[in-house]
Amino acid sequence: MARVISGKELSARLKDEMKMQVASFPEKYGRVPHLVVILVGEDPGSVSYVTGKAKASEYVGIRNTTIRKPDTFTEAELLELIGELNADESVDGILVQLPLPKHIDEDKVIAAISKEKDVDGFHPLNVAALWQKQDCILPCTPKGIIKMLDSAGVDIKGKRAVVIGRSNIVGLPVAKMLLDRNATVTIAHSRTADLPSVTRNAEILVVAIGRPKFVTADMVSDGTVVIDVGVNRNPETGKLCGDVDYEAIEPKASVITPVPGGVGPMTICCLMENTIECFLRKMEKNPF
Repeated sequence: MARVISGKELSARLKDEMKMQVASFPEKYGRVPHLVVILVGEDPGSVSYVTGKAKASEYVGIRNTTIRKPDTFTEAELLELIGELNADESVDGILVQLPLPKHIDEDKVIAAISKEKDVDGFHPLNVAALWQKQDCILPCTPKGIIKMLDSAGVDIKGKRAVVIGRSNIVGLPVAKMLLDRNATVTIAHSRTADLPSVTRNAEILVVAIGRPKFVTADMVSDGTVVIDVGVNRNPETGKLCGDVDYEAIEPKASVITPVPGGVGPMTICCLMENTIECFLRKMEKNPF
């Protein structure tokens, strides 16, 4: 029976530590960190995520401003808003909730956010710095995954890791972070030829493709560490489920993350960490 890594429990402990840290900031720096979240449109998932980020900010003691715009908000208007926030010295972190309406170029928007305020870690210069082993803001979900592995006592060094997913948000950066911890990493995708033979070779399996219960029990060897990043709706029950068939794989895995309550809470937790990091870099004049 697998040991379940509760991202909810781990993030709660880390947020308690951050709350104590932030409480000292008004006396030391004269204010607390300020995170601005921009939501364009009314996507239910995005609204839920933004609400969760606001609640986490309030708990930790970070000032949170949520700017909501209709889905008719233009790309030019969004870029202008980002420019204003970049220039605002009271703002330490800027996050534009993805996905954006189809008429807005997400890459252009991400690149418009100041690198120093890019709490998501998506800016091209932050991405480049990660791959070049330079100082940067780490993307929240991959950062959370590594923290979860460490909290579970998983020794990454020397392990065979397989990452299913090639996005710049999760798949590629988590593969790089595993490489930096001396794992041997294979990056695969849903159409990789004979994918089960690849995944059965994994000692650490990270799945981030957004396909409900895509990874089945026959694709996982006994004792594998399974990190499920997917958040989907089960087409049969309508309930939230991950990219792996949790009920079938949990008896085989040594460590596994649930959905919900696994990686998701850690993503928001790491967003709080990144906001504090951007604030401290500014206050202590320590640029990238």
